[in-house]
Amino acid sequence: MYSLIGKALLFTAFFSILISIIALLVSRISLKRNVWLAGFFSNVLDFFYLPIKYFFYKFSDPRILDKWIVSLKNIANMSDFSKTKNRIIVIPHCVRSLDCPAPSTILGIQCQNCGKCIVTQLRRDAEQYGYLLYITTGSSAIVNILKHKPADGILGIACDYEINKGMRALNGKKIVTYGVPLLNDGCYNTKVDYKKVIEMIEYFDKNKG
Repeated sequence: MYSLIGKALLFTAFFSILISIIALLVSRISLKRNVWLAGFFSNVLDFFYLPIKYFFYKFSDPRILDKWIVSLKNIANMSDFSKTKNRIIVIPHCVRSLDCPAPSTILGIQCQNCGKCIVTQLRRDAEQYGYLLYITTGSSAIVNILKHKPADGILGIACDYEINKGMRALNGKKIVTYGVPLLNDGCYNTKVDYKKVIEMIEYFDKNKG
């Protein structure tokens, strides 16, 4: 009996390691092209996220793992995001000008259109495509935003870690997410890949379900 249990545990451990390695390889490939079963492999990496991230902390850069997972989830969610009707954009407060005059509220930072940073232009362009843009001070602010503005699609602009964190938090809540990573991280004076954001907005506008 104990021998059978031991063999089952050994097989489970071996299978878990094998499927995790395959998922990592697929996620790395996803940075350059579409892959099959992106949703399945992203779920595998989500399930084993903590032990895999510990491995990356020890032997590599944990930001790489989040980058790969976000890439997989974007591929998996692209078709469903195209079918969403009520979309919003969520962007972190660290992209603001260092002397931003906008006040903070329960719905995040209220942009004053001062023109001191890219948010002013991005907000205006996004609204032309039917998006409302929210500047968040933290992931908890998204809950308040969704109470104020129900949405079935969220285009998240942030570092890969925060995008992945938000995607995991919203998983199973009937909200489709798609992420556009910042050009740099560090939660201070970060930069938006403006061209990429507009490119994705226009793509989803042309491919509405």
